[in-house]
Amino acid sequence: MSVPAIVEYGLVKKVSVPAIVEYGLDSQVRAENIDGMARKLRVQYPGAIYHVMNRGDRREPIFKDDQDRRRFLETLGEACDKTGWQVHAYCLMLNHFHLVIETPNANLVAGMKWFLGTYTSRFNRRHKLFGHLFSGRYKSLIVDGSGDGYLRTVCDYVHLNPIRANLLQPEQPLQEYRWSSYPEYLKRAGQRASWLRVDRVLGELGIQRDDAVGRKLFAQAVEERRGKDKPGEWKAVRRGWFLGGALLREHVLEMMGCGMGEHHGGEEKRETDEQKAQRLVLEELQKRGWTEQDLKQRRKTDAAKVKMAARLRSETVMTLDWIARRLQMGCRHTVANCLKA
Repeated sequence: MSVPAIVEYGLVKKVSVPAIVEYGLDSQVRAENIDGMARKLRVQYPGAIYHVMNRGDRREPIFKDDQDRRRFLETLGEACDKTGWQVHAYCLMLNHFHLVIETPNANLVAGMKWFLGTYTSRFNRRHKLFGHLFSGRYKSLIVDGSGDGYLRTVCDYVHLNPIRANLLQPEQPLQEYRWSSYPEYLKRAGQRASWLRVDRVLGELGIQRDDAVGRKLFAQAVEERRGKDKPGEWKAVRRGWFLGGALLREHVLEMMGCGMGEHHGGEEKRETDEQKAQRLVLEELQKRGWTEQDLKQRRKTDAAKVKMAARLRSETVMTLDWIARRLQMGCRHTVANCLKA
């Protein structure tokens, strides 16, 4: 599986941007290290799906009334027209929003820059304000769209936000919350915005047709899911960087490894570092014709093991504890003493 990738960096600036700038598949944007703080990578490739979330600056409201909410969705529609984005779900809360976006043209960064900047300008102009509306960089979780249920999971999370925020009474149906894509799913196709795509989520539920019967089945499935949250169930959606299967995750980590700098941080950097270290160990084993069993049977201070440890220490950021476990060298003190010798 080969996925063309663009790895882009940089902070989203709260300014009005007149037009979308789209990058070709071979282009990159140079990283900027602002105030020495670690930042997460933005990985882009054609057909990528993201759960995007951002909050108001200092957690203040980003919508003062329904007119603001309508303007937000209008601006989102314009961004989709400019970028070719397809939206699988959205939910507008008081001081934050959730979007599940598919990017056929690998342009999340440029599109979000235009979208957030344009909405900020319109919000400020209407309310006679100035300055930042959103708090720092938006969060973007990569979602596997393979059809194995990951897209449905993240869309359930987005659609059920009003329930978790206690914005509806237990007896109220979910579609009574107007400012999410859930009630739009229950409408006929011709009544929805052209940029809202429902077929993939329906497909993950085994619903083959977007008709009255299919929409009823969808409503039943979501209502049945309602109120069944378990402790920690949404942790991967709220705090993770990737939601999906092992195959796509490996490819995404390879993309990220190509562009990772010292100024980048987060869980994905740690995992990328470990993946690189594992690759180096396998290279060393193959070079020597060793198996994992050979590695286990050789003594802890074997000269070849020490050379492998030295390479890991010089070419990765893995700890002495990790190296000791991976190379079957006992404890970190053994590794440290061997490297000193």
